[in-house]
Amino acid sequence: MNDLTADLLARLQNGIQRKRELVLVPKTKMNIEILKVLKSEEMIHGFEEVEGGVNVEIMYDDGEPVIAHLNRVSKPGQRIYVTSKNIIPIMNGRGISIISTSHGLMSGAVAKSKKLGGELICKVW
Repeated sequence: MNDLTADLLARLQNGIQRKRELVLVPKTKMNIEILKVLKSEEMIHGFEEVEGGVNVEIMYDDGEPVIAHLNRVSKPGQRIYVTSKNIIPIMNGRGISIISTSHGLMSGAVAKSKKLGGELICKVW
């Protein structure tokens, strides 16, 4: 497996479709940072590092998952970069984009407010 970020998103998507409360994902620095952004944006309850990976606690609202779609944008074969002016709201503000900037990973709204651009990792809504 070369693209561990895509693996993270696929595992979360599969866990959400199966209505799981906990999903085990691989432990990498990038995955931990993505999960920190998702937690700060209140899209997951939290995560805990365990032996063999990271347990992610999925957030549900009245039986419906808060996250419906996870879409990988920048891939190892084709990197997608955006400037702060080109960061657009996802689903009219109901979703977030995760951007890798020179100051670390952050949501698109935070990057735009700090006037930072970077690699567009994924979109979550």
